Amino acid sequence: MYMAEDNYNSVLNNTPGQNVTSVIGNETTPTTEYILIAIKSTAMILIMLGAIFGNILVVTAVIKFERLRSAITNYFIVSLAFADFLVSIMVMPFSASIEISGKWMFGRTMCDVFNSNDVLFSTASILHLCCISMDRYIAIIHPFKYQSKMTHFRVYVMIAVTWISSILISYIPIQSHWYTTSDTLQEMADRPDECLFVVNRAYAVVSSSISFWIPCTIMVFVYLKIYMEARRQEKQIKQSGFHVKELSPSEQTNLTDDQTEKRNERKRMRREHKAAKTLGIIMGAFVFCFLPFFSWYLVTSLCGDACPNPQVLSSAVFWLGYFNSCLNPIIYAYFNRDFRSAFRKLLNLTKLLGNSYSDHSGVVLTAGNFENRDHSVQVQSKNSCRNGNTKSDL
Repeated sequence: MYMAEDNYNSVLNNTPGQNVTSVIGNETTPTTEYILIAIKSTAMILIMLGAIFGNILVVTAVIKFERLRSAITNYFIVSLAFADFLVSIMVMPFSASIEISGKWMFGRTMCDVFNSNDVLFSTASILHLCCISMDRYIAIIHPFKYQSKMTHFRVYVMIAVTWISSILISYIPIQSHWYTTSDTLQEMADRPDECLFVVNRAYAVVSSSISFWIPCTIMVFVYLKIYMEARRQEKQIKQSGFHVKELSPSEQTNLTDDQTEKRNERKRMRREHKAAKTLGIIMGAFVFCFLPFFSWYLVTSLCGDACPNPQVLSSAVFWLGYFNSCLNPIIYAYFNRDFRSAFRKLLNLTKLLGNSYSDHSGVVLTAGNFENRDHSVQVQSKNSCRNGNTKSDL
């Protein structure tokens, strides 16, 4: 994310060299101030630990289980989790230190690195989500062309472009000091205990557009198209008079090849729709977390001191954005069956729930033995014939 000048107005408007921010250990600090610092510190630590643990869990699950590795979409999810993990270890601790101590303690060079990382990882996150939305668009709108369009090479190129674009909008202008004014540079030289990130209007418009507004607009449009297509396909299936329902073993044996193909297609569509719904929730969570920040960032950068900006507001929008880094793993665990199963095994929850975890479609998924998507349909059909259960979790 980006820092704006208003974050530090309370300091800049006072005598040079005097830090008026409440410091831990000051005997004049009221008891309520200690309580607020304790609450803020606890909340920030929980967000950091949640982001670290959750995103490591996502990456480990995809590396360990073949079923997750076989899905092209999960390549983007791993890269996104990596970006969120870097936020939690390379951005959040520095921001938390500013919130608690009221000053910057790591020198001018690290200040530029911190600001660059903040912009880099927030931009990478939303560009990854934009890639994911395009992947789901092709899977839903053009399912028969998906394998030819979303090849491994193209996915690698998209991920590389995402990271390179994020670097170009962050490290190059910040390290070159193109993003700010000469007055701000002098201000930073005079105040080494302050890490300011005061942007000029041109950089505010360009950076926020590339990092948020344009990708967010694309994603909203794409997910609207996905939603309309999903509804159309569901209506088409209902009109055809064929529905996925519980069948006895004898009924499944009597299915014709055409009926079996229709059932498999129906299951595929439901699986894709559930994946699109999950990723739509991820995108919605991201917009919820970052829309307040980017709105605040653009408005305060364009109108300057004319816009009132309480310190509590700037802190709230910053950490609401950081909170997104630990939300995605929670969404995966709750809405995505494959990730839910993998997380259970990695956390050894299967010992509490039984030796094996069976998903709701009759496929027993064991650790390290996930089948690919096509083979899982065959296994599901065989298992269903044996136990008479074809219920799908999707």
